[in-house]
Amino acid sequence: MAYDLLVHVKKYTRQVTIAATLALTPVTALADEVLIGVEDLTYYPHYTFENGEYSGFGRAVLDAWAGDRGHTVTYKAFPIKRLMSMLVDGEVDLKYPDNAYWSSDLKDGKNVTYSEAVVEYIDGVSVKPEQVGKGMGSVKKLGTVRGFTPWAWLDEINSGAVELSELGALDGLVKQVLAGRIDAAYANVSVIQHQLDQMGEAGALTFDPDLKHTRDFYYLSTTTKPALIEDFNSWMAENADKVAALKAEYNVTLD
Repeated sequence: MAYDLLVHVKKYTRQVTIAATLALTPVTALADEVLIGVEDLTYYPHYTFENGEYSGFGRAVLDAWAGDRGHTVTYKAFPIKRLMSMLVDGEVDLKYPDNAYWSSDLKDGKNVTYSEAVVEYIDGVSVKPEQVGKGMGSVKKLGTVRGFTPWAWLDEINSGAVELSELGALDGLVKQVLAGRIDAAYANVSVIQHQLDQMGEAGALTFDPDLKHTRDFYYLSTTTKPALIEDFNSWMAENADKVAALKAEYNVTLD
């Protein structure tokens, strides 16, 4: 009887030790190969996928996290709407960027886990400088990149007061405004300014803060690997200076 009790105690102690060891095991052990779904879109300096390569601030911060934590990361790009479907269906481990407001109907009933805020952004209206300050009535035809939703302007679009024009690429969107075919471009303000610089058209369009716009954050999300989100959050908290330096390097900070 005493022997049986001793064996039981030893077995129990071993189980507790194993459980405690597992509890202390870094999250990196849970998944060291991570598939991150990204948007097949030129949206630099935040992110871009060109010639099979993902780059920009998004990659810089995710690579820094993966490198520090020992993860092996693969980036795979998809059209915006398809990528969201792949997230909710669990076909990618993580999605960047994401926001709880995006495709909320598609996410309804799905267990989506979001990270802490990664970077702040402004999606707003860029117009020719002489149009700044002329008010909402000056925009009759609003352009955006296909797959994006200009949330701040949905009332005007749904009422028919503003016609929405969806373009396949950012450079095409900018060219349409410069040519006067549409009145304004709705997109990330930093991205529009970078695109203008690349086209040699710096200053040709400017953000009008008096027109409806959205100020929010990009997040990392998952439906299958919440432990990775927890790990990413911990890394960001421990490396706030590194994240801030990357934001400054890629010029994605807001005033």
